[in-house]
Amino acid sequence: MQKEDEMTSISPLQKLGYVFLGRSGLKVSNLCLGTMTFGESHLGSPGQSNEAESHKILNRFVEWGGNFIDTADVYGTGRSEEIIGTWLEKQTRENLVIATKVRINMGTEKNVNNVGLSRRHITASIDKSLRRLRTDYVDLYQTHLFDDATPLEETLSTLNDLVRIGKIRYIGVSNVTGCQLQKLVETSEKLGLNSIISLQQQYNLASRFSELEPFQVCKKYGIGVLPWSPLKGGLLTGKVKRGVKPAEGRLAWVAEDKSRVRQSAPLWSEFDDKTFDLIEAAEAIGNKYNRSLPQVAIRWLLQKDVVSSVIIGARTLAQLDDNLGAGTGWSLTKAEMKLLDDLSAPKLPYPYDMIFKFNEDRRNRHVVDTYVRSLYDD
Repeated sequence: MQKEDEMTSISPLQKLGYVFLGRSGLKVSNLCLGTMTFGESHLGSPGQSNEAESHKILNRFVEWGGNFIDTADVYGTGRSEEIIGTWLEKQTRENLVIATKVRINMGTEKNVNNVGLSRRHITASIDKSLRRLRTDYVDLYQTHLFDDATPLEETLSTLNDLVRIGKIRYIGVSNVTGCQLQKLVETSEKLGLNSIISLQQQYNLASRFSELEPFQVCKKYGIGVLPWSPLKGGLLTGKVKRGVKPAEGRLAWVAEDKSRVRQSAPLWSEFDDKTFDLIEAAEAIGNKYNRSLPQVAIRWLLQKDVVSSVIIGARTLAQLDDNLGAGTGWSLTKAEMKLLDDLSAPKLPYPYDMIFKFNEDRRNRHVVDTYVRSLYDD
């Protein structure tokens, strides 16, 4: 195995490409470095990186051409932002796009207002995040979860004010339903505020329900999707085999205690034959291109038209290099995309089964009708 001090140099052809984030004019690398594993875990999960290890990962990401880094105030209860901050002050700030989040109770002080998306909590949180990140502004400020207790007008006008005074550049949201996202967009438009440019949402071959509603809103309004947990907490790494209980990583950590279940790390009992049929098909595709299963899983996401940039995480430089290898220089064929789509398609409940089947039949009829008319036109 390649040692960290012997990492190969990155050729220009290997470096990441850049895309516009949603309908904004902001260009980001098509892979984004997620930093939830920097510092101590706020969830207690294993696989965290100390400051020195985290800085090595950040440096290597930039070597690959990466410019997009995502964190949150709650990651490590502020420690992730602090680690990025000590690294960021040694970099050229203008070359990087830094994203963080607000909403969750940090638990560091006894204050009933230290949670949510109120004007008070947002304005206090951005100042603390800026201090930890050692920067004057955040490029993308995201609501971490929806807040039913606070009027949307209050939340969105506060975020708009932060854009106006230069503390943040763009507004994003994460972990919302389609209905919630639609309300957010409509309220922004009604008030004439800065647009929401991104949605950070769990999305991978094992979790596709956001396609049903949230991504439909994204397509309508030009909101770029930033998938998190592209490997479903280690499920799509190739380490998990049919009939063999996970013995390492977050999946093993969850398997030992059901109370630890998180969206990013599912229960062992949820791994059925369909799951492993998908994994084995993705591995076969990877073998064809001499690519790993994680690269195939990430590549599948990158070729989805609603996706702007995929958020990847890594515990080691070797993991980072492997994940970044999905970013450029190759692609899946239409047939391979369809195979993965079919194998990973979730069973739809009513009314989605009826609606999507009807729309698919209608599209198919349109294609046939267009083809027939073209024959007569000729």
